[in-house]
Amino acid sequence: MTLTSDKAPTIGLVEVPTLGLYDPNGKNWTPMFKRNPLLSKQVLLAHLQAGGFDAQMVHLKDGDYEEEFGHVTWKGATLRKVYSGKRIWDVDPKAYEAWGVTANFMQEQQIACMVIKHLAKGGKPIVVGGSDAIATPEPYFQAGATVIVLDKSGGANWAIFDHVLGKPPREPLNGVLFADGTKYAKRNPALNPQDWPLPSLEVARQCFGTEYSGERFLEDLLPIGSIFSDIGCDRTCDFCQTPTYGTGYRRMTPQRALEWLAIQKEAGAKSTVMVADQFLGRILFPGGRDEILEITRGAREIGMPLLWPNGLELRKATLGRGRNYDHSDLTPDEELVEALWGWDGKVGSFLAYVPAERPVVGKQPYAKILPWQQHANMLRSIVRAGLPVLIYGVIVGLAQDSHEELSYLEDSILDLRQDLKSINPDLEFQVASYSISPIPGTPQWNYLTKSGLLRIQDPSVVGEFWTASCDTHHLSYEEVSDWQVRLAEIGKDDSKLLNYHGGLTMVSKGNPQETLVQS
Repeated sequence: MTLTSDKAPTIGLVEVPTLGLYDPNGKNWTPMFKRNPLLSKQVLLAHLQAGGFDAQMVHLKDGDYEEEFGHVTWKGATLRKVYSGKRIWDVDPKAYEAWGVTANFMQEQQIACMVIKHLAKGGKPIVVGGSDAIATPEPYFQAGATVIVLDKSGGANWAIFDHVLGKPPREPLNGVLFADGTKYAKRNPALNPQDWPLPSLEVARQCFGTEYSGERFLEDLLPIGSIFSDIGCDRTCDFCQTPTYGTGYRRMTPQRALEWLAIQKEAGAKSTVMVADQFLGRILFPGGRDEILEITRGAREIGMPLLWPNGLELRKATLGRGRNYDHSDLTPDEELVEALWGWDGKVGSFLAYVPAERPVVGKQPYAKILPWQQHANMLRSIVRAGLPVLIYGVIVGLAQDSHEELSYLEDSILDLRQDLKSINPDLEFQVASYSISPIPGTPQWNYLTKSGLLRIQDPSVVGEFWTASCDTHHLSYEEVSDWQVRLAEIGKDDSKLLNYHGGLTMVSKGNPQETLVQS
């Protein structure tokens, strides 16, 4: 159902500028993700346009303007807070009849609130959505937000914009929170990704990227499209906000996922990030394994390389399918591994972020992890499948971390890297060492705050994976940060990758294309 009006109401959907944290030596302690594909914006633009709204992108990351807006003390030094992109104050607060601001990340909270405060001068309603706004709504309301959307599935979008624009409601308000505390329950069931409207070619192009989380790609893989094929999760890890969304696990059919991929291809994308880290959740359902094979096969058939940037759950790629039975078979499902991580030089998977496990015996803090030996065995299978670039994600700063524990981890990663390089000497193996970035409302946040281990309160630091903010029971947050830097050095000698603002810059092997490298 669409709005009946001679003129569609205009909505400006804002992508806020990027945060930089500069120390006295000029080093930026954030990766400055300015060129990522705009994942949620593609879904949101298409959904609102299908609902009869004239929704338009206001891309404030797209620019080189920088402005300092504050300071924070970290590791005994003063970091300058800088936003980068387009100048906030140049936006006309009355340019649209309503505004939508996405606030997914705590590190951008203060910038998003600056944007909201400026937009509020125009007197137009401001609808705020995103994970951080859901977790911590107070700063956004203080800045001038009209309402915060609590429904991550998109099921609340049409109703709330009808409401704030004074239009006849198509359905009752649901899944939103107003500044006065009025809250409307989320619609049940949540909207299924299967029912998200397909984007136009124009919207798809607007949301292309040229990097993902700091990794920059070879020219023949640019630009990068995106697809969010499922939402929710079957797990309840203590660090994750997803279990609080109430969406359940919902997924697109293979046919629908391939329609999204075909649009990325037609719009000009040369590769596509498959964003959902629970893509393999479908394997728990009858026919789910065949769905995975159908989607990955379909991507190959249309010539669309896939990138897995969010860490697929390795346990679900075993013959035991991720079910946590005592005697679950943890042998890699070789056909599935080939489908997900195989690469023939043109199609398949070019890059994958793989979450590391700890090389310990008898400790399983999360149900989904593989024991170390089985984890290493899975990675061998992935490398044999041909994956060219493996980003190995390590979380440091767990409550029990000590120098001994992290030294053991370092040795194990070095051994693992050597083992994998013996299978494929050309493998690009890089360590992305992240510190704990606790999310308000999660069990991890509650424990770290109550125990006093959360040492830094500034959201710009706490929200960043590269600026440690938590002590452990054995280490200060400064020592955790030192370990981050040390672990990130593993693999830096791999020939295709150069350091880029704490992330990675990709250049051609044997031919460093300086046009891809930014100083």
